[in-house]
Amino acid sequence: MTDKFIPLTDRFLVTQQIAPDDAALAAKQGVSLIINNRPDGEALGQPKSDDIARAAEAAGISYIHIPVDGRGISQSHISALKKALDENGDGKALAFCRSGTRSTILRAYLEASAGRAPEEIIAEAAAAGYDISGQAPALQALCRGA
Repeated sequence: MTDKFIPLTDRFLVTQQIAPDDAALAAKQGVSLIINNRPDGEALGQPKSDDIARAAEAAGISYIHIPVDGRGISQSHISALKKALDENGDGKALAFCRSGTRSTILRAYLEASAGRAPEEIIAEAAAAGYDISGQAPALQALCRGA
């Protein structure tokens, strides 16, 4: 496993912005779904979603764009991630954004929505190098609503 793709679990990896060439590397590591959580045009020089989608397709990987911008994560983002992961079955997913944090938080919200304990989710993210402890109140609210 490359240090570029950080496992939250055996089946869910996160990373910072990828380039189209990274799709082939992801395929070699068993990734079957790439999830782009970064809006197009967020930064100068950022690869376009369509370019990564084409590279993913060429590598035999499914691709979905679920952009999360400064307004934050909504229920529609959580639902889109759940649908994509359900359709991916037991396959390995790689989610990315600028740093990997938004992707980690989006998955955390999905996990909390399914009733998983916020403390476990926060610890899992911390073990991967992501401090999402500031999300505890939102995770607790999502967990209570599960």
